[in-house]
Amino acid sequence: MSPPRTMLDKLWASHEVLTREDGVSLLWVDRHLVHEGSHHAFAKLSERDLPVAEPGLTFAVVDHYAPTRNRSRIADPNIAGMIETLRGNAARHNLRIFDLDDPAQGIVHVIGPELGLTLPGLLITCGDSHTSTHGAFGALAFGIGATEVAHVLATQTIWQRKPKSMRINIDGSLGAGVTAKDIALNWIARLGTGGAQGHAVEYAGQAVRDLTMEGRMTLCNLSIEGGARFGMVAPDEVTFAYLNGREYAPMGQDNDTAQKTWRGLATDQGAVFDREVTFIAADIAPTVTWGTSPEQALPVTAKIPVPDQADPAKKHSTREALDYMGLRPGRPLAGIPVDQVFIGSCTNGRIEDLREAALVLSGRRACVPGLISPGSARVKAQAEAEGLDRIFKDAGLEWAASGCSMCVGMNGDVVGEGKRCASSTNRNFRGRQGRGARTHLMSPAMVAAAAVTGAITDVRSLLKGRAA
Repeated sequence: MSPPRTMLDKLWASHEVLTREDGVSLLWVDRHLVHEGSHHAFAKLSERDLPVAEPGLTFAVVDHYAPTRNRSRIADPNIAGMIETLRGNAARHNLRIFDLDDPAQGIVHVIGPELGLTLPGLLITCGDSHTSTHGAFGALAFGIGATEVAHVLATQTIWQRKPKSMRINIDGSLGAGVTAKDIALNWIARLGTGGAQGHAVEYAGQAVRDLTMEGRMTLCNLSIEGGARFGMVAPDEVTFAYLNGREYAPMGQDNDTAQKTWRGLATDQGAVFDREVTFIAADIAPTVTWGTSPEQALPVTAKIPVPDQADPAKKHSTREALDYMGLRPGRPLAGIPVDQVFIGSCTNGRIEDLREAALVLSGRRACVPGLISPGSARVKAQAEAEGLDRIFKDAGLEWAASGCSMCVGMNGDVVGEGKRCASSTNRNFRGRQGRGARTHLMSPAMVAAAAVTGAITDVRSLLKGRAA
């Protein structure tokens, strides 16, 4: 009998075409997602007069540079040029493109799952680091560089070295007001940005099984911020219910057959991981970043660290982060004033995220300006059908169209220099949301709480008496 295998073992073996003498594998790619930033790869194809190998497996999306306002007339010629280049490449190679006016347009890692392009057992690549989002479905999904994008376009394969396996267990149940975003920021803070370096992370445990698909996507999305190559969750009934009836998902008898196969992807009992870590869900509180790295995060009830009391290896980085963020060591995280808020991105721009924010904002007014950009046109339409947009507008926040928006600051949506932003995005790097921007990462509900109070606030105090 063959030894028990991890989900990583099973997925890798099912896509491996061959293995070189140095141990690197040539893998078949089931879905290749491209966006405006993929123009370098298309240029490489053009130089060699090569076609896209599998046009039916490649999907183009306008998202990174997508304007969230005034789309009919894009003022910035550079942004307009990037989008036009993608349109031209899609037309030239006969690719399905989700353009600005497409009712299914949105952030690539949001629309892939909602269209059923993302399925258990697939290998999915994209020239974007947060491609790991799709691993929530029990898929191999990871970001690749421009040269690799060109290789996939030309051959529908990619060379990769198999990462080590790591399982992160979250045992027990999460408390009220605690979300998948808090799970992710918690483990990254505990293990560091290199805590999962060189590993593929499989999330397990009761708290993970209890998450919706939206929550699992958030968790997998943030895997790379802890150094992982990608993250995964084994498919189950929650996965199947989410995929049922989506355009590109199997239907009828094909769906029944697919589900039988998908169930077999789960890690076998007794399979051994290279590393295994366990956290207790009840110990996780709403979490906020205070510095310029996702690992520089603490429970909202904590105080800003004091550099001289920090790990000697991190003393310098702690001092530098506090200087950039303009924060005083030792002061409580709660109560730090913010200048603006943002809700959106491939991390937290889904309908569940908007509902969580609306629950906090309903009947309340924001003290600071803010922008809400849904993750897709479909999420936007659903939110409007549910009246969530009215809650946001009544609170004094701006309701925009879908796109990467303020997460990357490539399309005009930025945080002002020196301004402090409570953000539902994935990175708080220096200048990520704009030159000199000071970003505090947190869940959408926590962002909503900051909007209402004008400061970093424990959302649990604002949720009392409010049922989800």
